[in-house]
Amino acid sequence: MKTTLIGQIDKILFQEDSFFIAVLKSGERISGVYYESEVEHIKGSAITLEGFWDEHQKYGKTFKFVTLKVNQNELFFFLTKIVKGFTKKLAADLIEKFTQEGLVEILDNDIEKLLEFKGIKEKRLKKIQTSWKKFRSMRNLGEFLTPYDVSASLLTTIATALKDVDEPCQKIKDNPYVLTSIHSIGFKRADELALKMGVEKTDEKRIAAAMDYVLLNYCEAQGNSCLSKEILFSGLDELLGFENQNELYELALLERVETQAIKLMPNNRVSPIRLYDAEKFIYDEIKRRAKLDNGGYVRDIDEFLQDSDLKLGKEQKEAVEVINSGKMVLFLVGYAGTGKSTTSKTILNLLNTRYATSEIITCALSGIASQRIADTTGYESATIQSLLVKHEREDYFPYSVVLIDEASMINSSLFAKLLRKIKKDAVLIVVGDDAQLPPIGAGNVLSDILTLKIAPIVKLTHIYRQSPDQAITLIANDIRKGEVPNYRAKYDDFEFIDVTIANYYALKNTLSANELKELREQNSQDIIAEIAHQAVASLQKARYRLENKQIKEYLNYFQVITPMKGGLLGVENLNKILQEYFNPNAKKCVKKGSTEFRLMDKVVHIKNENMPSWSSLEFKEGEDPVKRRIFNGMSGLLFKLDEQEEQAYVFYPNEDVVVVYEYEELKSFLMLSYALTIHKVQGMEYDIVVIPMSFTHYIMHNTKLIYTAITRAKHRCILVGEANAFESGCKKFEQTRRDTVLLELS
Repeated sequence: MKTTLIGQIDKILFQEDSFFIAVLKSGERISGVYYESEVEHIKGSAITLEGFWDEHQKYGKTFKFVTLKVNQNELFFFLTKIVKGFTKKLAADLIEKFTQEGLVEILDNDIEKLLEFKGIKEKRLKKIQTSWKKFRSMRNLGEFLTPYDVSASLLTTIATALKDVDEPCQKIKDNPYVLTSIHSIGFKRADELALKMGVEKTDEKRIAAAMDYVLLNYCEAQGNSCLSKEILFSGLDELLGFENQNELYELALLERVETQAIKLMPNNRVSPIRLYDAEKFIYDEIKRRAKLDNGGYVRDIDEFLQDSDLKLGKEQKEAVEVINSGKMVLFLVGYAGTGKSTTSKTILNLLNTRYATSEIITCALSGIASQRIADTTGYESATIQSLLVKHEREDYFPYSVVLIDEASMINSSLFAKLLRKIKKDAVLIVVGDDAQLPPIGAGNVLSDILTLKIAPIVKLTHIYRQSPDQAITLIANDIRKGEVPNYRAKYDDFEFIDVTIANYYALKNTLSANELKELREQNSQDIIAEIAHQAVASLQKARYRLENKQIKEYLNYFQVITPMKGGLLGVENLNKILQEYFNPNAKKCVKKGSTEFRLMDKVVHIKNENMPSWSSLEFKEGEDPVKRRIFNGMSGLLFKLDEQEEQAYVFYPNEDVVVVYEYEELKSFLMLSYALTIHKVQGMEYDIVVIPMSFTHYIMHNTKLIYTAITRAKHRCILVGEANAFESGCKKFEQTRRDTVLLELS
């Protein structure tokens, strides 16, 4: 039976997102969801709760509230606790001058009027306006969506995503499936809400949204850029709970084709139009460039190479000869240690005989890869994203030579975007390693071009070993071929620390499921203990870099990489453990859910987003921030926590960018980066890499994953764990083949 409870919160016992359990000053235990502000804001406030009593076996009698209202001047509470820019005195003075209703009207429709009030300048007004708009959107959405049992965390996600949308409630009412475009919501959660709002199961908006979702999931999540109609319709049946509704799907598909959302291809295959257009452009453009001939550069290539400090092998020389023959596009592919950088530098030096140094640019997806190619070739380099942003107002980049490094990482959409900006008569060099993991997102451009052979290709296979005691490249290349390397030998740059369960296979047949689980968990804890030991051994040198403000060197010094996010050996747990070693006594911190962000933490940005930011010089000079595209995978240092403004500042040294985050954005955009997934570190390079090896990750282990992980190490690679898990992973080739438009076009 619904009842009312009045009291004051004394102690918060538990909090996860907007759900919390607390004790009132009168002793009653309460639990529920509060989304209008941080729960800490209402601690000590008089509140009225509506809900019901529940008897819990473990916790006893608890009041589960459905609604929570603050028993004081509500507007004053919101202005001083939630909306940024108000002091208690300012809020009280404004309410007294304009009344509650009058002030709300001003905040909604005539906010410039506040400039007449003493103490409010342009900067503060802007902060008030942004914060008020977000708060109003949250309240309105809350009132609109709460009757449909929308959770507080989902409500927060929706409100954040739609903060710049006019009349978001009306937009959702018109078509609830607009929510599928919001990261982390997807079709199923939007569909659950839509059905509660009365949308029919066969509604054309529902079928269209489901079709887009199945297609996008198959493509973006699994790396494909097209699929067969049969797979699409089967996926729709599974998602919608229908059987044999092909006629309904055909009508929906026809509508999506007519509105140019989906491309119908030969062989009954379909592709999202965006991906089709991207790969069709790549195919046509690479073929066009392959036919060009600019006449070459030097008459005697042997004489040119003889004058060079760089000595090339047969395969490397062949790549240089292809460019000297007049070809204007080259795909240079090589495994770890085969001399791609040396070959790239020689090719650029050759091109430099005609083109000025200022006309030559190299680029890569990650900041570290970009810096590495600059260091090894001596030519200017940039990240692909920064190049696109810098020249977004121009038709083409102002370069006559463009070298793209780490091309295996670049998905179809980004590759097409980059290719469109390269001058039609520019020389294009594409460098990559097809033994690495395929890109995150749809497409597999490098691999597909190698298969199609529509452009000149030179493959480097000979490994140049620096000394007998250095084995990273040899071990990685054995793994690439599906062979178990000689990993137990003693090397300067590679070590395998065996943490194997003794007599595991015999025990597996005699222990119960629970006993076996405990044994595996103990093994994981033993692996963690050894990882911690390696962290301790690196602490002094890591801290030296940080204390001397060598931020880039600190971030790239010691890195744990692991296949998965969850579990004892996953990123989430390892980050909490490693944080206690690398940053145990931070002066400030902010807790968001189960994650604590501390001053001077290593962090990584996890979502492509336009964020308020500065270059390091702009930040030092106190300039206003501008919106820049901040990309998933950027690695930085959390160097400032402004508790009054509730803002966190992160410096990304590879991109020379400072980004400001609101506290409530931290969980959406940042995660700790003492440990990262192997997929997340593609294109990166670290002085010391530590990799756990366990049968708990067996489903993820394959030659490409382990090869990619090991080749992230610049000076030292340490594997910790079960020898059998490592050996079985070395023999397991990745079987997945991506379905792509490029391969269909051949």
